[in-house]
Amino acid sequence: MNNIFSLVPENSDREFFETLLSAGQVRIERIVSRGHTSSPHGWHDQEESEWVMVVRGAATLVFADGRRISLNSGDYLNIPAHDKHRVTWTDPEQPTVWLAIFYREPTQSAESRQAPDRNS
Repeated sequence: MNNIFSLVPENSDREFFETLLSAGQVRIERIVSRGHTSSPHGWHDQEESEWVMVVRGAATLVFADGRRISLNSGDYLNIPAHDKHRVTWTDPEQPTVWLAIFYREPTQSAESRQAPDRNS
């Protein structure tokens, strides 16, 4: 039995990332932040979509289009692939525990969209 709160680093100069599951088009990560932020000089521009939840703690995300979203324990949102964003604040007083589910949208190839040839 595993627990999302087990072995949460209390004091670390680095954000902690742990892959909990990786299968096919889905990857689930636990992220632990404590006052950590993204670089102010760039954006996360991911190939995958990301559903993210703050399980404990608090954080603020800013998007390239100007949106600012504050998340507290239990809050979640979906970030589509290539929706540029960064984390501008996480609670410096306690660990912020995130659950992030990365996934790829299924795409159809041009061949699968064509009607079958009924003359063959």
